[in-house]
Amino acid sequence: MEFLVEFELEVPPGTPRAGVEQRQRAESAAAAKLAEDGHLVRLWRRPLVGDGTTAIGLYRADGEAELDDLLGALPLADWLRVTVTPLDAHANDPATASR
Repeated sequence: MEFLVEFELEVPPGTPRAGVEQRQRAESAAAAKLAEDGHLVRLWRRPLVGDGTTAIGLYRADGEAELDDLLGALPLADWLRVTVTPLDAHANDPATASR
């Protein structure tokens, strides 16, 4: 199954910068591993009004339970607000349309 996953990062006030940077490095390594394993297909940044950003990812998993486990294991998981949208194939998808 494929899923569109939107992440909003909310670092708790007062968190030391070194701790934030450490988690961000760990998050980068975790994302690379998810991509290597075929779970993270694409990842984009979307600017928000003000100074925030949102990450949007295309993920693959056997189901929502597996995806929840994958996302829950991310180093930034407890600082993320996550929205998951399951995706279904569309008959007019150019990637799968018969020729």
